[in-house]
Amino acid sequence: MPTLNRRETDDEFIAACRRGDRAGLAALYQAHKDKVYSIALHFFHGDAALAADITQQVFLKLITGIGQFRGDAVFTTWLYRLVANTCIDASRRRKPEVSVADLHLASTASSPAAEWERKRLTETVQAAVAALPEPFRLAVLLRHFEELSYEEIAAALECSTGTVASRLSRAHRMLAEALAPVRSWFETKE
Repeated sequence: MPTLNRRETDDEFIAACRRGDRAGLAALYQAHKDKVYSIALHFFHGDAALAADITQQVFLKLITGIGQFRGDAVFTTWLYRLVANTCIDASRRRKPEVSVADLHLASTASSPAAEWERKRLTETVQAAVAALPEPFRLAVLLRHFEELSYEEIAAALECSTGTVASRLSRAHRMLAEALAPVRSWFETKE
């Protein structure tokens, strides 16, 4: 029996959803929930509850809007657009957050120094990405965490590939500037 690729499988599930088949929706949910949750989790700085809420909102929008998916693009591109728009909308509705400097560091006195440094570095990088303005943060998340091509990012964010390249370039400069103290600290340790 021949195996179906992801696009063919998604097309079958989408057709089932359009017919009102709950199994099709469940299959789409199972196939894509982790990616949706991952993007939301990174976008909202590790807030698991909010990421779960965003994931639910995205799939509710998917249920009600599946008829709007024309099939001109790959389904995942349309789904990433739903995720990006839902994250941006939720971000606009939220109250201003605590500053990045107020991040809680969960380390113990008994942890080895190397483990603490690695954890601190990870948190610092995550905070730097979280501090990026929304359009730049989304571009970085889709490129480096979801490994989408420039064309896929452009389709998901409804902009040109040139805009994607520009946003990524500016984001990389902002990250380099924000992480310069960390880099210089590690260079002095060598």
